[in-house]
Amino acid sequence: MGILENKVALVTGAGSGIGRAIAALYASEGAKVIVSDINEGHGQQVVNEIKAAGGEASFVKADTSNPEEVAKLIDQTVTRYGRLDIACNNAGIGGEQKLTGEYSIDSWKKVLNVNLDGVFYGCKYELQQMEKNGGGVIVNIASIHGTVAAPLSSAYTAAKHAVVGLTKNIGAEYGQKNIRCNAVGPGYIETPLLESASGAMKEALVARHPIGRLGQPEEVAELVLFLSSDKSSFMTGAYYLVDGGYTAV
Repeated sequence: MGILENKVALVTGAGSGIGRAIAALYASEGAKVIVSDINEGHGQQVVNEIKAAGGEASFVKADTSNPEEVAKLIDQTVTRYGRLDIACNNAGIGGEQKLTGEYSIDSWKKVLNVNLDGVFYGCKYELQQMEKNGGGVIVNIASIHGTVAAPLSSAYTAAKHAVVGLTKNIGAEYGQKNIRCNAVGPGYIETPLLESASGAMKEALVARHPIGRLGQPEEVAELVLFLSSDKSSFMTGAYYLVDGGYTAV
């Protein structure tokens, strides 16, 4: 029996990368998983893979930057599986690469809308449903840049720092309601977000990690699984790094 047996879990941005790995691991540990993504083709492919491996999953398309769509996502989760026990708010974007003084207003708004507002919308509606359940767990995917700078990506850094703060507030507010909330800070992971990076850029990124390589989505998923399970029952309002030593130097 898996450690998430009989649980209902939701993962946003689950069509690729870290979200895909989290959804697959949740399902392999017995959870019924709502795979959500803005890309229907990618999301449905993940559902198909989970079902082929013997798991249970359904796809719900949603743009996390739209609060109405997020509210509907939670409603559809409950309609499909009857409750919501676990939510991983993972959807995010990188944004443009420019000095802060040259950063466009439109790009700033877009990054904050997805990476911060979208996480807030998710938490807001997930918390409401979890209160009805009598408890639950939320894991927000932040970044190493929730604690250190990402030069030329001020919007990304600001959003990820804010996600850490939001997570702490939720942990403090909802601990007595049997709802836990933690954040995970991945280092640079081999995902589609890095596909456009040049070979030289990837080498530079590898050099920033004392462990000597980039991370794999499955390595992040293992930490998320632990924080989503009863094994982490005394952990809330905190921020945990999985970064190959990036922030240690």
